[in-house]
Amino acid sequence: MRLLLIHSDNIKYIAQKKTPVAEEEVILEDSLDEALTVFCAVESVDEENIPYIISKTKEEILGTVEKLGVKNVMIYPYAHLSSDLSAPKTAIEVLKGIEEACKQDKSLNVRRAPFGWYKAFTLSCKGHPLSELSKTIVPEEEAEKTEKKNIIHNFFVLTPKGEKKDYRDFVDDSPLGKLIKKETGMGVEQGGDPLHVELMRSKELVDYEPLSDVGHHRWMPRGKIVRDLLSDYVLNLVLDYGGMPVETPVMYDLGNSAINEHAAKFGERQYRFKSGNRNMMLRFAACFGMFSIMHDMHISPNNLPMKMYELSTYSFRHEQKGECIGLKRLRAFTMPDMHSMCADMAQTLKCFEEQLVIGWQTGKDFEYPLAGVFRCTEDFYKENEGWVKKIVQMSDAPMLIETLSDRVHYWIAKVDLAAIDGQGRPIENPTVQIDVESAKRFDISYYNTQNELVYPPIIHCSPTGSIERVICALLENTASQTVPMLPVWLSPTQVRVVPVAERHLDFAEKVCTEINASDIRCDIDDREESVGKKVREAGMDWVPYVAVIGDSETESKKLTVTIRKESEPKKPVKIECSAEELISRLKDECRGYPVRALYTPKKLSMKPRFI
Repeated sequence: MRLLLIHSDNIKYIAQKKTPVAEEEVILEDSLDEALTVFCAVESVDEENIPYIISKTKEEILGTVEKLGVKNVMIYPYAHLSSDLSAPKTAIEVLKGIEEACKQDKSLNVRRAPFGWYKAFTLSCKGHPLSELSKTIVPEEEAEKTEKKNIIHNFFVLTPKGEKKDYRDFVDDSPLGKLIKKETGMGVEQGGDPLHVELMRSKELVDYEPLSDVGHHRWMPRGKIVRDLLSDYVLNLVLDYGGMPVETPVMYDLGNSAINEHAAKFGERQYRFKSGNRNMMLRFAACFGMFSIMHDMHISPNNLPMKMYELSTYSFRHEQKGECIGLKRLRAFTMPDMHSMCADMAQTLKCFEEQLVIGWQTGKDFEYPLAGVFRCTEDFYKENEGWVKKIVQMSDAPMLIETLSDRVHYWIAKVDLAAIDGQGRPIENPTVQIDVESAKRFDISYYNTQNELVYPPIIHCSPTGSIERVICALLENTASQTVPMLPVWLSPTQVRVVPVAERHLDFAEKVCTEINASDIRCDIDDREESVGKKVREAGMDWVPYVAVIGDSETESKKLTVTIRKESEPKKPVKIECSAEELISRLKDECRGYPVRALYTPKKLSMKPRFI
């Protein structure tokens, strides 16, 4: 709620023309002398707690009236105070509520100008320190705050053997220890920019975009291919699991009560804007579109569990400007988002297990360690303690458990898996959540075999977390590597061929062509540079396999190949092999992972500099 309070000698208005959202049965012309004029703009965020907004606005008006010593109050709708207005229906409700609340003070003469009319007005403002005051009232969610004050959070660690341990016994330099420090409020490591910020630019993957909003990035070809390969990877995971890909819009109407309520439940900030007379928001995940599809579907128990997937490109969260550093926290990001509608809780728990296994698998495929925290209500834990122990045993790793004395979110249980950055701070990645609210809110239902109407549990799952955070974790993980590199299947260039001299170029080009024809990304350093410089730059590009071709290689048709993963600083590991043997090795190493062609020119002499 935005307020502008004016101590007026006189306020007079005349309503002249209705808009499509105008309220009826209003006073078309009115005036007050010696009045407090209260210009009001009801905002979309106010819809989260209308009674609180009315109460706080009344307090603000009555407090100002007391200071000024006036008895007349004019409540005046004034949309120009905000660019993020509520739905008209809500605005009328709030304005009427403020009017009635203020009228409870019988000593006041309270009037209200009509909403939704074009009005001419004249105003004479007094000239003293309290004659012009502006205020912003934000819904504090008082009910939720009271709940949160009374919510008891208990932490402990479960081991794969089912042992319940004091979480403080696990606080060390392991990924779990660092996650525990953050989750239990012990604090996290402090420092400057994360390691990946420099790497994402120096490796020509990603850069900031000065012509856009903060937290919106530009992607160079080397970064784009990593991003696309990761997107392909998640799609393959989901298809293997039985998920059905869909695509939904990026903006939604806050005038829809279900969307408005769900948006209010979500903690992250939102991009909200006006489209004509509609208050809209950019999505922060794929929930809205998928829930809309589910609402319109004809569902039978035989269809369940039904898994729907979208690569949400893009999702938007209006994060604090100072938090938008690198790839860890963005305002526009790519979120692999799967929602599974389940028949009942037994089926939900089974799907949760399966999706948690997928989450752990991503850590192995990305070659960085993950640590897990499982959160649930105390009631859920009491009813499902054996199952919780089972999923920890399946994970084959101790997990931090957090129980909440009551439910304050749409979920009753969730798991978050996190990588750890180069400064010891968690990077939240895969998540699985059991949602027990959204089906009813969005009217998603089916009839069971007893012909009973059921609002099913829905599992939210991001198998990897946002694509950008995966890349963040991949880059941060290089801090712990002796020789930094990406997994071979994700490397923008998997093989680089380095001819020693111009006379070796023909054979080098034949080798490069043969490797590329085998769905392996290979380029050739044909520049007029020394071999030493070419090899060093291949190292700076983190190329996994570098094949140097000189006289002996041209004659023998055997390549001298440096294997980055097996090398140590100043101790390169080299092998001799044919092009066919190198191809076979790479095929084995990358089997099961997605394949994309080279995104940059095959010849380095043709490759431009982006940064």
